[in-house]
Amino acid sequence: MPRADFYLIGKPRFRDDPLLLVCELARRAFTNAQATVILVRSQDQAESLDARLWDFSDDAFIPHQIAGDDDDDITPVLIVPPAVAVEERPLAINLRDSCALGRHERVLEVVAADPAERDGSRARWSEYKRRGYELNKHDM
Repeated sequence: MPRADFYLIGKPRFRDDPLLLVCELARRAFTNAQATVILVRSQDQAESLDARLWDFSDDAFIPHQIAGDDDDDITPVLIVPPAVAVEERPLAINLRDSCALGRHERVLEVVAADPAERDGSRARWSEYKRRGYELNKHDM
């Protein structure tokens, strides 16, 4: 059964920098050798996350790139803008407004503290539930 985990940002550490939580989740996935896609909302967000993954920690290196290159298949963490198609991976970190449906074994939904973000996450929660996903919530 696929699983969707919702990470609801509320703590100051992540509230001011939601991409920091995405970096932490990507580091955990890489450490556990989980091939990962990070589904971003725009090319600008892809570039911001790419830069953030390079500098978020002095003691962590996460091999990553923005999808759309010949090395996509061998890159552990792919940042995927909306118009780019890639092969699905077991783990998806979703920053988009729509559900990350497909053959992912697990989806991590990162939800900022913004009220509009919370409303969108409720709709995605309902959709995942309707499709039979195991659901979990984590307050961050």
